[in-house]
Amino acid sequence: MEPQVLYRVCYGTSAPTSFQKSLLSFRPALLHEHRRHRVLQHDYPAIVPQQCSSVRGTYVRGLTDGDLYRLDIFEGVEYERRRVKINILEIEGNEAGEGNVEGEEVTVETYIWVAGKRKLEDGEWDFAEFRREKMHNWITSSEEYDEVDEAIKNHANDPTGGRGLNGSITERLEAKKEDQVLNSAV
Repeated sequence: MEPQVLYRVCYGTSAPTSFQKSLLSFRPALLHEHRRHRVLQHDYPAIVPQQCSSVRGTYVRGLTDGDLYRLDIFEGVEYERRRVKINILEIEGNEAGEGNVEGEEVTVETYIWVAGKRKLEDGEWDFAEFRREKMHNWITSSEEYDEVDEAIKNHANDPTGGRGLNGSITERLEAKKEDQVLNSAV
């Protein structure tokens, strides 16, 4: 997951404080025997088991139980958090993986798509395209994002699947955060 999206899910902002940033560490990693597909009519990917394929991603340390709870809500019922083995990348190669130097193998949890392959495009999801053209829908409020907000309000096709700043999943997370603040203040 792109760190700015992770920060937004866990901290409610894509621009966390220095202290919040210090709580998590990120390292590039490789998940073998899996492939990342684009979900039909959405901006986000799905990881599914697939032989002879690998997914480059991010190894994140420092997540709390509360962070995992928010991530579980964010990912929704289409995904299941599962234990997998990854390899930390000591050297990150190009987009095709040429030049990757793998290091330590680590057991981690990641979100695996469980909603069926019929909801996935055949091709691999393009992370560079997401960062370039779609990520702003997930981390900022903009005029273009206003169209997504309107689509959500009208129950039209929401390319973030409810995961955008004002999507249904985000609204549930904000409500839960308010409940947690109230409970901790009592």
